Amino acid sequence: MINDTRPAQNRAVATWLLICCGLVFAMVVLGGFTRLTGSGLSMVDWRPLMGILPPLSDVEWQRVFEMYQQSPEFQKVNSNFGVEEFKSIFWLEYLHRLLGRTIGIVFLVPFIFFFARGYIRPNEWAKYLLMFILGGMQGVLGWYMVKSGLVDVPHVSQYRLTAHLVAAFIIYAYMFWVAMSLLFPAEENASKHPWYGKTLALFLLVSTTVVSGGFVAGLKAGKIYNTFPMMGDHWFPPGLMALEPFWRNFFDNMTTVQFDHRYLAITTFVLIVVYWFKLRKTEIPARAKPAVNALLHTAVLQVALGIATLLLAVPVILGATHQGVAMILFTVALYLVHALRRV
Repeated sequence: MINDTRPAQNRAVATWLLICCGLVFAMVVLGGFTRLTGSGLSMVDWRPLMGILPPLSDVEWQRVFEMYQQSPEFQKVNSNFGVEEFKSIFWLEYLHRLLGRTIGIVFLVPFIFFFARGYIRPNEWAKYLLMFILGGMQGVLGWYMVKSGLVDVPHVSQYRLTAHLVAAFIIYAYMFWVAMSLLFPAEENASKHPWYGKTLALFLLVSTTVVSGGFVAGLKAGKIYNTFPMMGDHWFPPGLMALEPFWRNFFDNMTTVQFDHRYLAITTFVLIVVYWFKLRKTEIPARAKPAVNALLHTAVLQVALGIATLLLAVPVILGATHQGVAMILFTVALYLVHALRRV
């Protein structure tokens, strides 16, 4: 007997997952603001359960500020700060951590409800539990990242920052994929679209460009060579392979990291234009057609934001917006992969 309530139940679960995706998106954008404003190292302790309340009295503010005064960031960068200046950077990092806790609650409570009501069947609960575990590990990874900036040098490791960013994208992609599978279940006789492989390759290129952007952010490599299309007076600036062994240049050399991100972004944009031009003449599922146009439009916006961010030496608003639009581009590409996987 067919369960007529199953599509409605699937839509409810998918809606919940997409709300969680929206919160993760907000978390990534807020994380960009936190990083660009230099707020990420303002909270020098990690209290996952008890740290939900901010300082509520002058005595508490003074205690938290004195802890911050022991950090390398205060001693080497913000030694002129008083309590009021400290508050201005504390609140962004506090909100970032509070949003992380909120995501955990928004995920866990509906999950228990849906599982108890049978919306999530026993053979499906493991993948939702994996989402929750990944979210918890992301919190640990975030603190591991912050710790790298609390010892000697007041800057977080670009490796840990990029890992933290990539983990957020993975969690987001996993929830989004499951939600799409609930909303658009594949038929038994469905097969891959001829353009599925090319779409997957394009998605992987977008993802690689996002990862390279993490290293640009971690090294603050957007602060150098604020010209376009050339880097200063060069197409290939000096010092591209200055570090030994050579592979370190791709992760530790500011010049190389910016160079890689530029040309990955340009290559991605050109291929998206070609992809759009060819796919719009191809027979594809109806739900994929608007996404093909959205991919092109988002790519145009992202390139314009990237160039503007570079030329203006990474202002906070543009930098955070560039990071947010990168996630939108990633989402559209992932949606197309899903749409063409079973047709």
